[in-house]
Amino acid sequence: MILGQTLLINAQSSLNGTITDSNNNPISGATVFLNTEPILFSITDTEGKYYLTNTPTGNYILSISYLGFKPINDNVSLNGNNTELSYNLESDLLNLHTVVITGNFTPTIQLESSTSVSTLNTKDLKQIVPQGTANLLQNIPGTFVDASAGEVFTRVYTRGISAAAEDDMGWYYVSLQEDDLPVSLVQHSYYGPDLFHRADLMTANVEALRGGSASITAMNAPGGVYNFISRQTNSKELTGEAQLQTGIKGEGNPYYRADAVLGSQLGNNWSFNAGGHYRHDEGARNTDFTFSKGGQFKFNLTKVNSRGYFKLYGKYLNDYTNRYNGVAATNWDNPEAAFGQDFNSSALLMPSYNASIPDGRYLEDGKTNRFNPSKGVHAKDLAIGLDLFQSLNNNWSIKNNMKFSTKNANWQTSISNAFVSLSDPTTYYLPSNGNPFPVGQIVFKNTRTGDEMARIDNSPIFAGSPINYLTESTLPNDAVLGTSTWYKDNDADEFMQQLTLLKTWDNHDFSFGFSTGISNTSVFTQGSFAFSTYENNPTMLEVTLENPGEPVLYLSDEHGVSNYGGLFFTNSRADVFQAATFVNDVWAISDNIQLDLGLRYESIYHKGSNDRSTPFTQNGGLDGDETTIYDNNILQPTGDRDSFNFNYNYLSYSAGLNIKLTEDASLFGRYSRGNKAPELNYYFNNFANVPIINAGEVQKIKQAELGLKSALKDFSFTTTLFWSELKNIGVSNFEFDDSTSSIFYTPIQFNNSQTFGLEWETIYNPIQYLTFRFNGVLQNPKARKWNIYDAAGSVDIADDSIINYSGNRLPFNPKLLFNLSSEFQKNKVSSFIKWKYTGKREGNVANAFQLAAYSIFDAGIGYQINKNLSARVLASNLLNSDGLANFFGANSFGANANGVTQDYINDNPDASFIVVPILPRSTMLTLNYAF
Repeated sequence: MILGQTLLINAQSSLNGTITDSNNNPISGATVFLNTEPILFSITDTEGKYYLTNTPTGNYILSISYLGFKPINDNVSLNGNNTELSYNLESDLLNLHTVVITGNFTPTIQLESSTSVSTLNTKDLKQIVPQGTANLLQNIPGTFVDASAGEVFTRVYTRGISAAAEDDMGWYYVSLQEDDLPVSLVQHSYYGPDLFHRADLMTANVEALRGGSASITAMNAPGGVYNFISRQTNSKELTGEAQLQTGIKGEGNPYYRADAVLGSQLGNNWSFNAGGHYRHDEGARNTDFTFSKGGQFKFNLTKVNSRGYFKLYGKYLNDYTNRYNGVAATNWDNPEAAFGQDFNSSALLMPSYNASIPDGRYLEDGKTNRFNPSKGVHAKDLAIGLDLFQSLNNNWSIKNNMKFSTKNANWQTSISNAFVSLSDPTTYYLPSNGNPFPVGQIVFKNTRTGDEMARIDNSPIFAGSPINYLTESTLPNDAVLGTSTWYKDNDADEFMQQLTLLKTWDNHDFSFGFSTGISNTSVFTQGSFAFSTYENNPTMLEVTLENPGEPVLYLSDEHGVSNYGGLFFTNSRADVFQAATFVNDVWAISDNIQLDLGLRYESIYHKGSNDRSTPFTQNGGLDGDETTIYDNNILQPTGDRDSFNFNYNYLSYSAGLNIKLTEDASLFGRYSRGNKAPELNYYFNNFANVPIINAGEVQKIKQAELGLKSALKDFSFTTTLFWSELKNIGVSNFEFDDSTSSIFYTPIQFNNSQTFGLEWETIYNPIQYLTFRFNGVLQNPKARKWNIYDAAGSVDIADDSIINYSGNRLPFNPKLLFNLSSEFQKNKVSSFIKWKYTGKREGNVANAFQLAAYSIFDAGIGYQINKNLSARVLASNLLNSDGLANFFGANSFGANANGVTQDYINDNPDASFIVVPILPRSTMLTLNYAF
């Protein structure tokens, strides 16, 4: 990292010129340094021009760099007059000559690094339809991404390090970072870092590290690091960019977005950057509410001096979004959408309504929680940070980056959307856990209109017969939607920092320091059953029992909400303290060989408690009215708490070797031994009303890789052979006991996995205007040792068993995953087309059901209207492919993927099941104005 301060002397001399690419197009934002003491620097403007004033006389080195181009270091002789020097930058096709900071304690040229790092630059980011952080990362080689739920509730992992990231904690092994620090310090169910991250014009580039040195450079994230780096501008003039986007998603649902960013020097070597975005998105699938809206503001204020810099930065995020559940399908061999649903358009989310549900924590105070499933998750994040770098005497330097944030994520959405037949006793047990059990004439009314939609007699089901309709009106598919109101309130106040001391001497770059993280977090979860029709765009149902000559019993309130707070109750809190000390040495054994050795000792402390709960059992329920049975079973705290207080200590290490074969090629290898401490879901999910006696297991991760990097004039590539092994994987299933209407997690089983594979990233530029890119992974992921606890559908352990699936293929990991694209750019016209291929994956560890391979095509065309204004049309999933990204198991309330075995499929060949399709087509028109 080159830092500096403008030299002010009386001589009226200057150095200026223009920086262009190989097509003679101006490069805006290139950095130009002159190695005077102190250093002079400039940033090229929109015309590619740079200006260095008050230049001294003498011989100096002029350095020019810009991401995506090979740097230039030119010896220049200045005589005190005005000098003009212009340069053409040669494309650095894979950014191998670019300095990267992710996965390294000191900035390192990628070609000389013994890590697997890929970079997305500004041009790459502008080719991507904005659909969330995970969706963007599909362009990183070797990265498996499941963004089928939308912008949040996503899954990202690499190299088979995936097992604990397959459900509701999809970033379990990797660190999502902004400017070198994690977005969030902790994770647990429905609380991941993607809730608090949005990419916009303030993002300059993305660096992605896969495995390897993440074991020693990241906080509890041995699987990799995805680092979003913010814009830095040091132009003396005000520069910026505004971007307007509009388009349609799915079946004509509109999307609107505005981004802006500004930056400039402020004098005395101060500079600022500020920007953000706001969007309004009706969603990729059909709902009766706005799917996403909101945005963020980010800034940084930097002071540069002769020894380094001081940067103050911050972010304010205030955003609403939702996430999609699965879609019903039949035909195990070739899944087809069932019950009138559609893989491209069906959402099966409850419609918008406004309910007030008693808060089980404060029943005596009469407190309620407002609930509207259209709100999805409301994420707020206020963060402020300080980044400092200073060169000291005797080749020492110090860097410290620290950040404080306060976060809140409030979920109000549907959980589950299973088929529950009107002839299934579960339908009538769920309103009050059988207290009382409604038998007789059940009436279903539309909550918005009050119209009766169906009247049935459910008494025949207890003799093994189906229900009887008592009028001509029927409910769609003779079923209700098996869903719950999912109210979840999460808060966290966090502080994190990383301090690094660096010493250079002889042939060594020595780094050591420590990182700390503190999080004070709490979570409250409450779930109630909700009656709605089982169809596209469900209708909420008010449900009553109306037996002749008897009082009307209300199974739901006027909004269709039933069994207030009786399905889920979690009220937990935790203090997390994380500390690590690390040491790393990059030893230049010779001019062409570097050895990189690192150790990290980490300690993670978890202290907290879970409230025990019990149903509210007063006669007549909370309101004392025996006709309103929907409030008869509210879960409330007993006053007892189950505490946890555990400390996890472990040592991780990593060793890498880089052999520089030529100026443009290198061979590297690395072996790493990392660890993954449990996340808070271990305590919050697995110990309902039982003591927390034992600490969670630390997962052990071994990784080895051998790679080759080469940057030729028109062809560049990296290729990496890798091996990874993951041990002590805690696996527990989410289960529903329909005889007691209780929801529980099965006892944890500890398993191992192993993956061999080959990653590659290539780019070919055969002629000046045409570029081809090809990246991907070929791998063999195995469940080396794998047991699943079979609860046999009930809490009763008498009939439980353990099933051994050792040797099966690891679920959800494709054997083949690649991206192939071509890009054209000449004069003012640019275009691209991308083919993203995801190979066949196992739907569960039983290997009983496979998710078929699918392809997605993205495309775009752009035109530079003038030097400031440009326009682009982008399309994601251009052909509207209906690939399947995930599998949730049988189409029944409380089912999970592991419940589907080959025996189950053989016994139920015509059964329906739940899959999660990929997002449908999105098209976008973008206008950019840069100045």
